Amino acid sequence: MLEDQSVEKIIQNIKSNQLSIKELMQYYLDRIEKYNPNLNAIILLKDKETLISEAVKKDNLKETHKPLNGIPIAIKDLSDVVGLRTTYGFPGTKNYLPKKNSLFVDRLIKSGAIIIGKTNTAELGVGGHTINRLFGPTSNCYDFSKSAAGSSGGASTAVAAGLLPFADGTDQMGSCRGPAAYANIYGYRPTPGLISVDRGKDRKIPVLTTPGCLARTPNDMAILLDEIVGSDIKDDYSFDLNQPFKNQKIDEKDFINIKIGWLSNMSSNYKIENKILDICEKQLKKLEDLNIKIEKLKLDFDHDALWSSWIVFRSKSIYEDTLAMNIKDINTMTYQAIWEYNNGKNISDKDLQIAKDQKNKCYEQIENIFKNFDFLALPSAQIFPFDKTLQFPKKINSLELDTYHRWLEIFILSSLLELPTITVPVGFDEKGMPMGMQIIGKNKSDLKLFAFAKKYEEIFNFSKFKPLLD
Repeated sequence: MLEDQSVEKIIQNIKSNQLSIKELMQYYLDRIEKYNPNLNAIILLKDKETLISEAVKKDNLKETHKPLNGIPIAIKDLSDVVGLRTTYGFPGTKNYLPKKNSLFVDRLIKSGAIIIGKTNTAELGVGGHTINRLFGPTSNCYDFSKSAAGSSGGASTAVAAGLLPFADGTDQMGSCRGPAAYANIYGYRPTPGLISVDRGKDRKIPVLTTPGCLARTPNDMAILLDEIVGSDIKDDYSFDLNQPFKNQKIDEKDFINIKIGWLSNMSSNYKIENKILDICEKQLKKLEDLNIKIEKLKLDFDHDALWSSWIVFRSKSIYEDTLAMNIKDINTMTYQAIWEYNNGKNISDKDLQIAKDQKNKCYEQIENIFKNFDFLALPSAQIFPFDKTLQFPKKINSLELDTYHRWLEIFILSSLLELPTITVPVGFDEKGMPMGMQIIGKNKSDLKLFAFAKKYEEIFNFSKFKPLLD
């Protein structure tokens, strides 16, 4: 069955004429028709007959030299695809039609992929939970009443439910990593610049957001990544790697010499729901049993500086994005977006300089820690999946949260300090809800990080666990 086939196997079957692109498209459209009504993961789906026609055309062209020939994908509704609306889940932009594709979308099309629609997102991409007023919330595929996290929750749910072979996402405050944890799949935030973005050059704010990916396995994800990574003249922050992701491997000798620093709850600085740490530490013990060195760290680290720097840059960034969108009435936005706008409009150049100094201090501290470790590890969520109708959780355990996004604090170390990070699955709680753990590498160590993730899936085979959708 296609449901159990890797992306590599599907591509091989298309090349050898054992599978037609039409059959592949029909398979995914049938699954979308059957399961998406409960999941609400894929939105703005193209007409079925149009997609089948496009698949037949590709069958006739036989462009087997194209790496993603005929592979269907839906794009997160924060990125642009010509011919599809980019709504951001916001009523004020529900009819926006872009005039050009996002850079990675052009690369996908050039590689032969078929864009079938859009995946659901948090409204305006703000908030860490996939809910908006245009399309409603995306369901967690392990419990339809629960959140899929966000803002790439549509993408993660679609992949976990087998509605897509893999998916793109974007990640600022955990938007690929959190949804992956809630779906028992892999979610990747690369070093910013690895996936090019058409961005302005006069930046006072560090690059906080990057496109990312979600897939059932690192091998599946590598096939997608190899087609969308690399530098572009439109992105002065972009860079190239010297090897493809699909070739990354780690031998037994190097694997058992890996040393991971376990950050846990950052020396009690992060509020984390009961049992999340237990699930992560149980999985770390399994790695330790394989002779990987795990050390629990008590950091000499300025957590307050990290948070302070983050909220300054994030709010200023969202404020400027809001201005660029020409939203006439700010009060039509969500509470979360209004909070960021109001915070951002009062941030001065002096505030930005202080935040930059704080960031640099934190980066130096992390660099010193990395002298003794290959990777660092943190949970990929501070709370288990919650009621999907909520805008955001207001408590962790019995503790009130002081901002709408304090439950996402666990993601900012990677995001602010530009560290490539992949969420790996770690197991399920007693209610059957999945959890993940962030494996964090040094800046631009993306290939090494991927080699580890591939070996991890090879050993633990978390992709064998699938949600019961019927």
